[in-house]
Amino acid sequence: MWTDAVADALDRFEWAFQQPGRYLNASPVWQPGLEVEYARDDLEEAMLHLPHGARRDLGRLIARIDDEFERRTLPNPWQANDRTAGGWWWSRIREH
Repeated sequence: MWTDAVADALDRFEWAFQQPGRYLNASPVWQPGLEVEYARDDLEEAMLHLPHGARRDLGRLIARIDDEFERRTLPNPWQANDRTAGGWWWSRIREH
């Protein structure tokens, strides 16, 4: 994890959730590593290193993010690979 990794990930979701409908790009330009799925990976990683109180607080934010992400995406029954095995958010369909 790098300094401000959690803040960067939350900023990417804030940007994405301002987009209409199923458009959930985390940046005004497409760039690998900056998409919301990577941001969600970063949040998951941060949860492993936080003390209990901070983990609980971030967990509440992540629950809200997950609810919105799930609401605005569709399941992808054909996508199954090493990435999806770790995070359900990689197996969702969204518009780019």
